[in-house]
Amino acid sequence: MIDLRRIQGRWRRYDTVVRDLPLALVIVAASLVPALHGYGTQLGELPTRPFDAVAVALVALQGLPLALRRRWPLACLGLVSIGFVADQLLAYHTVAGVALGIALLSAGAHLERQRRTILLLATAAYLALALTLHWLGSPEGVIGFGTFYIVLGICWGAGAWLRLSRAAEAERRRHVAEASRVAERTRIARELHDIVTHHVTAMVVQAESARYLTAAPDRLDQTLTAVSDTGRRAIADLRHLLDLLNPDHDTETGTPTTGDLKSLVEQVRRAGQPVELVREGEPAAVGGSAEEVAYRVVQEALTNAVKYAHGSRTLVQVRYREQETTVEITTDGPAVPSVGSGGSGRGLRGLRDRVELLGGEFSADRHPDGGFSVRARIPAAASSRSAAAARSAG
Repeated sequence: MIDLRRIQGRWRRYDTVVRDLPLALVIVAASLVPALHGYGTQLGELPTRPFDAVAVALVALQGLPLALRRRWPLACLGLVSIGFVADQLLAYHTVAGVALGIALLSAGAHLERQRRTILLLATAAYLALALTLHWLGSPEGVIGFGTFYIVLGICWGAGAWLRLSRAAEAERRRHVAEASRVAERTRIARELHDIVTHHVTAMVVQAESARYLTAAPDRLDQTLTAVSDTGRRAIADLRHLLDLLNPDHDTETGTPTTGDLKSLVEQVRRAGQPVELVREGEPAAVGGSAEEVAYRVVQEALTNAVKYAHGSRTLVQVRYREQETTVEITTDGPAVPSVGSGGSGRGLRGLRDRVELLGGEFSADRHPDGGFSVRARIPAAASSRSAAAARSAG
């Protein structure tokens, strides 16, 4: 079976002169067909001259420069124009006369500088040609010459429109690429914040607790083991995040979901935080973005609980509904903040952006007694959109 895309890809790798040469050869070949002699452009309506060697030379002068129409558009336009003027003055009226319109279109599309000067010179040259043809006895008249000039102007204008369209498309793609880069940097920053803050906070709290357990070797060994386990988990999560930067990596592989909350809660418990996990209903068959965001909401809330209310009871409630997933994390207070508990608030702002991007609702409130709660409602449709996007991308 012929692979058209592969052939097209190979063809595009050739130089523009090679790719434009077939059109030039087709116009030259058509002009040499005896049945088409005298059926070309007949500006001026002078009696057609019999085809001869000079006509062949003029056909080549008009047709072959089209191979240069994208590489050197100004040179192409100049050569084709000279050939066209000679063709009309000598009244061969060859089919190669159509090359002038193509050359004008290409010049309008690919010339970047001195466009106005070239347009004025071309207009002056056309006016000289029209006056010369009139002096030679052409019955064309002002209307005929004016109409042909308008046709040539349309060819130039069409090329200019193509050039502007390409420039606008390139600018649009540049903006899209820049927006994508910004979004990707923001996403990576959020992931780093979620991973590093959570694991390092747990390690700091566990290490701080170990200082007071020197008289209890069994508990000290258990705490240090928890520190080691947390460090390994942090390294594994960071490696996964770095893998996401690889273009060949499957971004869905290893993405956390609410199904991983049990291990997350257990890790926080080992850091000395009493956490209770309550789940209602069953999660959707397809996790997608909604499940990952729900996991990150719980992760950030538990991290804040360890930082700002270490030792206080924390309740994690996850409710699966047909239309949405709701997570609510409530921490009693007040309690003793952990060491280095100052924060920038970036985590909660990032969570709000994530949830609202999926069409959900997010809130974080402090209680009068010193406790606080975090709540997020994430539409289940976000998972479906994520899955559909993944299928279409595959």
